[in-house]
Amino acid sequence: MWVTDECKNSFMEMKWKKVHRYIVFKIDEKSRLVTVDKVGGPGESYDDLAASLPTDDCRYAVFDFDFVTVDNCRKSKIFFIAWSVAFSTYSVT
Repeated sequence: MWVTDECKNSFMEMKWKKVHRYIVFKIDEKSRLVTVDKVGGPGESYDDLAASLPTDDCRYAVFDFDFVTVDNCRKSKIFFIAWSVAFSTYSVT
């Protein structure tokens, strides 16, 4: 499995320049590459990230979460998210 330069560059832009709120990654099974699926702008929210995730496929994402501590200090943490979808079939009789 390999990670494209776009993945690395997008993450560094998010981490150091704060130009992305989130990045969604996908795995291309044929080429065995991790690629960028979607990038969220700095004004987007966690809800925007959640809405961009597919309902029928797996993805990985990083989200830059801004918050204020109890001491009134502005902080930021980057979270890694593994998104998976469980497929099940059932019948109702």
